[in-house]
Amino acid sequence: MATLQDYRPPVKIRLALLWASLMFLYIYNDYFTLFLPNVITHMSAGQMGPLGAISQPLMIGVSLLLSIPALMIFLSVALPTVLSRWLNVLLGLAYTAVEVLTFASPWLFYKITVGFEIALTLLIIWFALRWPRAE
Repeated sequence: MATLQDYRPPVKIRLALLWASLMFLYIYNDYFTLFLPNVITHMSAGQMGPLGAISQPLMIGVSLLLSIPALMIFLSVALPTVLSRWLNVLLGLAYTAVEVLTFASPWLFYKITVGFEIALTLLIIWFALRWPRAE
């Protein structure tokens, strides 16, 4: 049997793909959460789950929290290597912490997805820390 040709993408591309995967999990988990009892009712009443009443500062904070991983898809590739490496490590750690804090949901589907999110952010940290050195 012939050996299949393998392609090992550079670390920058791997990191970008991990951030993209993380974003998809965020989107799907938030979407599926809309089907839970009373979520739409609370949203219509201006409440954002455990974060409380919707306000300008809250919405800015949530927007920034969700914008950073989306930007990291591009920044992981576009930034100089050393800056990309450390930004991936620091933000990987920060988002792992955020995900651990959201793991408390009583819904199993949510915990499973957050578990995958944690795995992805740990992989981001792993790949960034093990970035190959130049010869």
